[in-house]
Amino acid sequence: MTDNAEILLAQLTAWGIAHKTTIHPPMFTVEDGLEWHSQIPGLHCKSLFLKDKKSRLYLLVLPFDVRGDLNATAKAIGAERLSFAKPELLREYLRVTPGAVTPFGLLFDVPPRITVLLHPSIAQAEYVNFHPLRNDRTTTIRSADLLRFLDLSGHPPHILAIA
Repeated sequence: MTDNAEILLAQLTAWGIAHKTTIHPPMFTVEDGLEWHSQIPGLHCKSLFLKDKKSRLYLLVLPFDVRGDLNATAKAIGAERLSFAKPELLREYLRVTPGAVTPFGLLFDVPPRITVLLHPSIAQAEYVNFHPLRNDRTTTIRSADLLRFLDLSGHPPHILAIA
C-alpha cells in the first residue's frame, strides 16, 4: 500500500523537482529537530495551519526560528481573527497529523481552499526543509522548486513579511 509520503515524492519527481529525504526519529516540535539542523543543509521551516473567524484556511510557512504572530498576521491579511485549525481539518485538507504540518500537504487540497502565506526568507533561501507528510523524515528541495510546487498544486503563495 502506498502512503501519502510516497505519493508526494513520486509527484515531486514527476514535476522534475529534485529532492532528498533524510530519515530520523519523529519530531513533533521545532525543538525536537534542532540537533538535525547541522546534518541536513538548508533552511529549516515550520508551517502553521490556521483558520479565521469566517472559516477561511491559511498555511503560514516560516523559518523555524521566527515566531508566528497570529495577531500581526491576521491584521496583515485583513482577517478578523486567526487560530490554529483543528486536527480533523489537518487530516481532511492536508492529510497530515499535528507535528507533520507541511506545504507538501497542499498536493491533496483539491480544489485549492487553503491560502499560503510565505515568509520572504523562505523564497530567498537556496534550499528549504519540510516534513514529507510524516514527521520521521525531512525532505530538502530548492526554494525555487518550492515556489514551483506551490504554483503547480494551485497554491501560489502570498509573500508576507510580518515585523
